[in-house]
Amino acid sequence: MSKYVAAIDQGTTSSRCILFDKQKPAVVAQKEHRQIFPKPGWVEHDASEIWQRTSEVVREAMSRAGASAKDIAAIGITNQRETTVAWDRETGKPYCNAIVWQDTRTQDLCDQLATDGGVSRFRDRVGLPLATYFSATKMRWMLDHVPGLRDAAKAGRAVFGTIDAWLLWNLTGRHVTDVTNASRTMLMDLRTLAWADDICRAFDVPREMLPTIAPSSHADVFGRTKADGPFAGEIPVCGILGDQQAALVGQGCFDPGDAKNTYGTGCFMLLNTGEQIVQSHCGLLTTVAYQRAGRPARYALEGSIAVTGALVQWLRDNLGIIKSSSEIEALAASVPDNGGVYIVPAFSGLFAPHWRADARGTIVGLTAFSNRAHFARAAIEAAAFQTADVLAAMRKDCGVALTSLKVDGGMAANNLLMQFQADVLGIPVVRPRVTETTALGAAYAAGLAVGFWAEVDELRDNWIVDRTWSPQIDAVRREQLHATWLKAVERSFGWVIS
Repeated sequence: MSKYVAAIDQGTTSSRCILFDKQKPAVVAQKEHRQIFPKPGWVEHDASEIWQRTSEVVREAMSRAGASAKDIAAIGITNQRETTVAWDRETGKPYCNAIVWQDTRTQDLCDQLATDGGVSRFRDRVGLPLATYFSATKMRWMLDHVPGLRDAAKAGRAVFGTIDAWLLWNLTGRHVTDVTNASRTMLMDLRTLAWADDICRAFDVPREMLPTIAPSSHADVFGRTKADGPFAGEIPVCGILGDQQAALVGQGCFDPGDAKNTYGTGCFMLLNTGEQIVQSHCGLLTTVAYQRAGRPARYALEGSIAVTGALVQWLRDNLGIIKSSSEIEALAASVPDNGGVYIVPAFSGLFAPHWRADARGTIVGLTAFSNRAHFARAAIEAAAFQTADVLAAMRKDCGVALTSLKVDGGMAANNLLMQFQADVLGIPVVRPRVTETTALGAAYAAGLAVGFWAEVDELRDNWIVDRTWSPQIDAVRREQLHATWLKAVERSFGWVIS
């Protein structure tokens, strides 16, 4: 019997391969890839480098575990969403760098499309506002600006995909995506779970370039790995989930009303709404949560925050305030509060719930008293404040009063942040023992498809609390802090004038 399910977790800054046994991660391998910034607001990745790093971490994990292909029951993939790749189906080479989800170069195209129906022109069908965040405008930009791409598309050679589809194509040779990633393109109808031909025409993206859409957990549709690939054998790929939906599954949020928040490069809160498609009126996104083969799709409300962990990296790489990201907590804890300093990290505008493309990063409240420790504290608190904004929007949209919030991601290891998060939310914050929930969700999707785990009840039993933080400030102080934060957010508006 196979020992493991393998999860490939391809994120914004690194690629990982994790081998899971029935209860926990057994082996982890991870490598970073380059962040490419050709112009202000432009963010790119080298898709070939991503595949190379992915291959390397797969081989490393397999070697460290002493595992062969027969030891792997199935493979799950989870990925940075919206990041878009165009490649040649015959040569396998990308036509250009991948355009990353954070990239804002398509704002003019969004504005142009919004002249007919506004930013919510397609929202009722796709659950998303017109924004640079999503994949469709990235595809259109490539078709308009990459030499030879549109001609190659007409000839049937060029194809598009998000990172999951790019990895799957390299692993198995199949051009397939899952419903969660497809729901982030602006091109899939949430009700039919199929590409909407009329919306594809509105974006001028040929339907033929897009991958087949499949359920997130399926035993057959994604194919088997190539024998000469990094797994060195034929193993079924049985699960694909966008990273935030994968974290929802990994946190065991299978019931309507369950919610989680992932603290990574950005910050993403998802609330399971079951089989109900809930349209947001408060700046949130409606998205597919997951789908198992032969079963109805489950949906979610999502609050997407562009910059949280990336702000810590900015303090490290651009300002030199810290030498490594792990230093941020101790530095922030060296002062009792932020000293009046607030950082609004609108490097590429603000996402949920504000959706202000004209916003830019702002630091306010500086005095001669302010020092690097206050900057560190303000960076940590910015993640918590932005999360509080999203939770407030969720409460307005669906009336669900969360009694606690499950957390995961790299910054969830920051105890100071977790306590402050509980303080500004006014509810307990709960961290599980296994915090690799993104990879775990991909593993669950794959493992359920082949019977490695029997049912979701077994997955719920795997979820164990590591630590809980309860609020330590009163409601008056909480409201004062949040009101000052909102003043800082307002100062970030209107910096980019089109």
